[in-house]
Amino acid sequence: MLNKLKKFSVSGLAILLIVILMALPTGYEDALIYQDADRVRARVLSTDESTVVSSGLIQSGEQICELEILDGRFAGETAQGVNMLSGSLESDKIFEEGDVALVVISYEGDTIRSVTMSDHYRLDKELLLAVLFVLLLILFAGKTGLRALFSFVITILTIWKVLVPAYLNGMNPLWVGIGITTFLTILIIFMVYGWDKRTVAAGSGAMLGVIVTCIVGGIFTDMFKIHGAVMSYSESLLYAGYQNLNLTQIFMSSIFIGASGAMIDLSVDITQAVTEVVEKKPSIGWKEASRSGMNVGRAAMGTMTTTLLLAYSGGYIALLMTFMAQGTPIDHILNYKYVSAEILDTVVGSFGLVTVAPLTALTSGFLLTRKRRKQTEALVQETEHAETAHGGQESSGTAAQAINEKAK
Repeated sequence: MLNKLKKFSVSGLAILLIVILMALPTGYEDALIYQDADRVRARVLSTDESTVVSSGLIQSGEQICELEILDGRFAGETAQGVNMLSGSLESDKIFEEGDVALVVISYEGDTIRSVTMSDHYRLDKELLLAVLFVLLLILFAGKTGLRALFSFVITILTIWKVLVPAYLNGMNPLWVGIGITTFLTILIIFMVYGWDKRTVAAGSGAMLGVIVTCIVGGIFTDMFKIHGAVMSYSESLLYAGYQNLNLTQIFMSSIFIGASGAMIDLSVDITQAVTEVVEKKPSIGWKEASRSGMNVGRAAMGTMTTTLLLAYSGGYIALLMTFMAQGTPIDHILNYKYVSAEILDTVVGSFGLVTVAPLTALTSGFLLTRKRRKQTEALVQETEHAETAHGGQESSGTAAQAINEKAK
C-alpha cells in the first residue's frame, strides 16, 4: 500500500507542478506589439504579386492577399492583408490561394485598420505531431513513458515561464541557470526513480558534472573572448530595449544547460547499471560496484561525446558548405568567433560528460551498497543462528535461499 502511495505521489506532484507553472504569469503577456490587435487565422482567397520585385531567388516588395478571417471578433469578414517581403529567403514567405495564415489584425473599435500576415498557420500540424509523440511514448513505455511526458512538459514550462522571464528581468544568468538546471535535474531523475536512493545517487553525479561544465565554460569563454551576441537573435534583444542584459553570461549558462540533458542521461544509465549489479550480488562492496559503474560509463562516454557534436553541429551544415565552396582555410574556419563558440559548446559539454561518469559511479556505489551490505550481514547472522538451532544442511539451504530473497 505504501509503495503504491509513493508511486502515485510522484505523478501527483508532477501534475501539481504543471498546473502551477501553467498558471504562473511571465509578466510579458501584454507586450506592446500586440496591444489593440487580434491574432487569428485567415484563409487566403486570392493573391496579388504586382508590386513584388523579383531578382533571381530574392523577392522584395509587398504581396497583397484577399483574406477570409476565420477566428476572433471579425470572424467571417473579408479583409486585405499585406505580406511584407524583405529579400531574405530565411524569413520571407509566399502565400498561395487556399493557404491558412496566422495574421495580426490592428483595429479601432469595430473597424479593421490593417492586417499583417505573420506566417503560415502550423499550430494544428504541431498539435498532431505532439499527439502522435505522446501516444507512441505511452504505448511503448507505459507508466514510465507517462512520467517522461510529465518531465518533458515541466521542462518546457519551466524554461518559458521561469528561465526566460528571469533573464529578461536582468537576474544573474549563471545563478538562474544553475538553479533551473538543478531543479530540472532532480525532477527528471525523480520522475524515473521516485522516492529512492537512486534519485540522490544519479542527481548528485549529474549536478557535479553540471558544476564542472559551468566552471570550465566560464573560464574558456573569457579565454576565447566570445561575446554573447554570437547567439542567434541576441542583438535583437538589445535593439528592443534590453541593453542591460549580460549576453555573455547568458551564453555561458546556455553551455551547461544544453549539455545537462546528456549528463542526466548518462548518470541514470550508470546508476541503473550499479543497481543491477548490487541486486545480483547484494554483498558487493562500494569500490567494486563503483568500478562496474565506471566500466559502463567508459562505454557510454564514447557515444555521448559524439552525440553532443552531432547535436550542436547539425544546424551548421549550410555554413560548412559555404566555407568549403569559398575555399576558406581550415585554420581560418576554426578561428571564427561563431565556430569557436560551437567548439566551446561541444568540448566543454564533453568535459561535463567525462566527469559525470566517475562521479556518478562513486555516488551510486557508495549510496546503493551501504544498505544492501548491512542487510546481508544481518541475514548472514540470522542464517548462522538458524543453522545452530536446527543443526542440519536442509535448514542451511533454506536460510541461504531466504538471504537471496530478502536481499532482492
